[in-house]
Amino acid sequence: MRIEVAGISAQYGEKCVLKDVSVTFAAGQVTGLIGPNGSGKSTLLKCIYRVLKPTGGQVLLGTHDLCALSYRESAQRTAVLAQHHGADFDFSVRDVVLMGRTPYKGITEGDSAEDVEIARRAMRETGVLPMEAESFSMLSGGEQQRVMLARALTQETPCLILDEPTNHLDITYQLQIMDLIAARGMTVVAAIHDLNIAAMYCDRIVALQKGALIAEGAPAEVLTPALIEQLYHVRAEVFPRADGRPAVVYERGRADA
Repeated sequence: MRIEVAGISAQYGEKCVLKDVSVTFAAGQVTGLIGPNGSGKSTLLKCIYRVLKPTGGQVLLGTHDLCALSYRESAQRTAVLAQHHGADFDFSVRDVVLMGRTPYKGITEGDSAEDVEIARRAMRETGVLPMEAESFSMLSGGEQQRVMLARALTQETPCLILDEPTNHLDITYQLQIMDLIAARGMTVVAAIHDLNIAAMYCDRIVALQKGALIAEGAPAEVLTPALIEQLYHVRAEVFPRADGRPAVVYERGRADA
């Protein structure tokens, strides 16, 4: 299922943080959002997963206007791994992951055997099944991140929205989680700070700066020394990897404020 963003603008109070952004996220592809802090990446994602109401424009999930869908219907189409999540609720890992089945249940409906099997499969894939009986609040930040990804996968939606999916993870789990996400064949939109992770796993990259879209295309088209310097005010060299994807190497001591 494709996601189409058409002329989206958004603001917090009087501050405009997205300015007439239009972009289509193709079905079955992984698209990375890059840009410095404050560029509008998280805000764009929030407009797609309905935490923030845009001040203008439209979001389409497939052929459906997002605003015309109920929250239950949109949750059956799009799962989310947010950048921040509460850690003070005292639920087991298993119960947190099973929350991903909520969009498919009635108010009083319990967990079915199928729900449990879907949740256990997601926990197994994300490496958290051995801790399913542990309290979520007692886990490390990286463990909590993997549990929340398992919950998103348990939702079994065609689209997955990720805000810094490798946040808090060591390099082993960063690669494992991105391998898992990329192999799913879902429509994935992910805000990613690590340009090399973006280059390795994204089919397309969208670059935002000061709330505006300034570039989009394949990783090799977008991740150029000139664009990296424009976005981040750092010098970098970009080399082709063996698989043809770009690798970014930063120059030490060349950052410009």
